[in-house]
Amino acid sequence: MLPIVNERPRASLGRVLDDLGDTLLELVHGDPERPEEIGGVAIHDPLDEPALPRNALVLGTGLRPDDALTLLPDLGRQHAVGLVLRSPVTASDALVEAADRSGVALLALTRGATWAQLAALLRSLLAEGDVGVADAETLGGMPSGDLFALANAIGALLDAPITIEDRSSRVLAFSGRQDEADQSRVETILGRQVPERYFRMLADRGVFGELYRSDAPLFVEPLPLGNGKFTVPRVAVAVRAGDEILGSIWAAVREPLSEERSQALCDAAKLVALHLLRVRAGADVQRRLRADLVSTALEGGSGAREALTRLGLADQPVAVLAVAVLDTPRVAPSVEADASRTTERQRLADALAMHLSAIHPRSAAALVGDVAYGLIPVPETGPASGAPREQSEQSGTDGEQRASRVAADFLDRIGQRIDAAVGVGPVTRDIAGLAAARATADRVLRVLITGHGGHRVATLADVHVESLLLELRDLVTVRGDRPTGPVARLYEYDARRGTHLVETLRAWLDAFGDVIAAAAAVYVHPNTFRYRLRRLAEVGGIDLDDADARFAAMLQLRVVSPPG
Repeated sequence: MLPIVNERPRASLGRVLDDLGDTLLELVHGDPERPEEIGGVAIHDPLDEPALPRNALVLGTGLRPDDALTLLPDLGRQHAVGLVLRSPVTASDALVEAADRSGVALLALTRGATWAQLAALLRSLLAEGDVGVADAETLGGMPSGDLFALANAIGALLDAPITIEDRSSRVLAFSGRQDEADQSRVETILGRQVPERYFRMLADRGVFGELYRSDAPLFVEPLPLGNGKFTVPRVAVAVRAGDEILGSIWAAVREPLSEERSQALCDAAKLVALHLLRVRAGADVQRRLRADLVSTALEGGSGAREALTRLGLADQPVAVLAVAVLDTPRVAPSVEADASRTTERQRLADALAMHLSAIHPRSAAALVGDVAYGLIPVPETGPASGAPREQSEQSGTDGEQRASRVAADFLDRIGQRIDAAVGVGPVTRDIAGLAAARATADRVLRVLITGHGGHRVATLADVHVESLLLELRDLVTVRGDRPTGPVARLYEYDARRGTHLVETLRAWLDAFGDVIAAAAAVYVHPNTFRYRLRRLAEVGGIDLDDADARFAAMLQLRVVSPPG
């Protein structure tokens, strides 16, 4: 048992500074002992300011101290707890006075750390992790799932900076005093992951294999940093739940641990296992609960209002996003591939939830089936109810465009790690319209998934024709329709003679009658293409000068499956 008791509220400013202060954050001015619990993390955008949760910690990306002078009064009126600026920040008299008047603490983010890293760390630190209980549970004298407090407690016992990592060497939590370690530890903390070059060195030395085979702490010799320098030695121990490896604890030490401290580390590993299991169970329950609420709201039935109320989205305009992973070709289906896709979809849903929460604290996102749905409140920018229809439609379009920008920004942030697409549904102002908005987002997403839209983010207006063609193709397929008339005759002629008349017709129609472009598309000489064009008109009996005949042929080629 670790005799450390944290008296502060779970998500106080002091707690954030205790856990992140040495590595990421510096208090410039303000009271670190203020009792309010931080209500959330918000990213300041001067062009599109999100609604702040009460007692928010605001990340001032791109802000200078002079900008903070004008922002602090507004943050004070919204009851923000603190404002984070990029270091260095000089506590000028004007800045200190503005901070005191607003009641907002000023903090500085260290050079080299990114805002994305800070946001991820803060959300990990501020996550409650307690599900289904009214009072905070404790494990080993510490709040359940509070890995940062646990890391600090272990660090105090071993007198060494600590990281708690998962099986993939991603950092789940860390203690203070990380500046006492070395450059590799600093890179690990900032990147939330052991750097690849150090991970490879540890793997090549067989460290992970030996670590996971034993319950005893493992002393790891220093690794080369370059220029004749080496890392501080490490002591690591595996964190287990039965025969399952959950992760590991790493301590930066100068020498092997004494027998007493080695036993303390082993005992700590057992306690970390309990906390990790509690975090995992809580996350799973929270995901299922949120998925149920989002699914119920999107169905638009009798339980939709209660679900929206519990999500904090009742009685306000909401845009629906439908996000899916684009399937990549693979050699053969397998259990491993299916599991990998399931994990990828859940990561996508978690990333979407984090992204939307930074924009609006009352947004909601969850994985429902194979699609991650996001519900994002859209501020009323258009006319009030009772305004002319044209103005109301323009307001809805503005909301869709805002949602599209949010979706595009999300895909830009996840980069190429996950190949995904987003269908944007219309803005709905009532429960009855929510199911229709979800159906529209699904229609758009289907176009993007099938590769017909040419976009990664789209609204129905962007892909309306492609959506209609897909729906018509579904109807034709269900009825079993086959090509008829001129198109059927051309298919039959090509099959008997080995010609390419159908290909020629399709290329000519796609090029709007431009013979030069159509010939280039099928890699033949324009004169050869003109001959084929005359021949297909004769064989098919089609009048290429007739607009209706051209449209009928184009429609069949688009929606009717070829014979055979």
